[in-house]
Amino acid sequence: MGYEIVLIDSAEKDSLLTALDRSKLYEVRSEIYGCCIKLLTDSNDVRLRFSENFFFASQSIRSHGRLFVLYNAAFPENAVRYDPASKTAFLFNMTYYGWIKSIALALAGDILEDGHGIASCHGACLDRRGEGFAIVGTSGAGKTTQTYGFLLDRAVRAIADDWFFFRIFGEEALAYSSEKNFYIRSDLAAAWPGFAPLLERSDYDAEGRAVVDLRWAIGKGRIFPLTTLRRLLVLTPDAEGVRRLSTEEALFLLETHSYFNPHLLVKSGYKAQLRQQYYRQLLERVEVLLVGRKGTPGETLAVLREIIEGKYPV
Repeated sequence: MGYEIVLIDSAEKDSLLTALDRSKLYEVRSEIYGCCIKLLTDSNDVRLRFSENFFFASQSIRSHGRLFVLYNAAFPENAVRYDPASKTAFLFNMTYYGWIKSIALALAGDILEDGHGIASCHGACLDRRGEGFAIVGTSGAGKTTQTYGFLLDRAVRAIADDWFFFRIFGEEALAYSSEKNFYIRSDLAAAWPGFAPLLERSDYDAEGRAVVDLRWAIGKGRIFPLTTLRRLLVLTPDAEGVRRLSTEEALFLLETHSYFNPHLLVKSGYKAQLRQQYYRQLLERVEVLLVGRKGTPGETLAVLREIIEGKYPV
């Protein structure tokens, strides 16, 4: 990870707020799965990308969480300070928007898991003919590449490409979207040329990524707000073939890798117990498969498609 999260108390939070000149900050209120997250930043680029990334929230709604993204010479690069009591995060000297938006999602997740029985999953979520499936894995495992490969199939709909929320209703696990538009890499067309027209009209940042409206490429009818989860695919470059995991095996794997989520803001004993409870309930309701990544994106996608279509023997 390229940044460290330091927890602070409310007194230190108040001290940081007192030192700010708010008259020089841009403000954006965004809605992330029912939470109003208020961005305050001195960067117009961050303001524009955040506004494009998330749904707008009414200016009359009080914020549930606040995200300050600022330049401050008194702090090192990519410094993160978080006050759990007030749900206030400070990001100092952070220019990579991918981290900024992930911390915004983690802030909403911190609010939702404490008081609403809703958990976060750092991964993609898709729907094929009414059945939802999620793709998770370590950084570099190829989950994003495979997500967009799936979306070349008109029978597949997008819920989320990077982060979704889930909650349990009886025997069902429902997954919910988190973003209005998606933050993607400029090299996506190298694996899937069908996305080239979308990428050609996108505005890239210094990291070669852009917030894009995926509806331009796949149509409005294929962006869905929720689905019922049936499968969880754990993609890994460190294994071969496909293996079904028991609830305990899957839970151990997820816990060992911090749920494949490096952006969790609070990692206390209470939070660990809470997340274990949420994920155990999820894993008891879905089929979990460990899938070894093959040579090319196309070869891996062929295996994943057979799994989702029920044609792959496990």
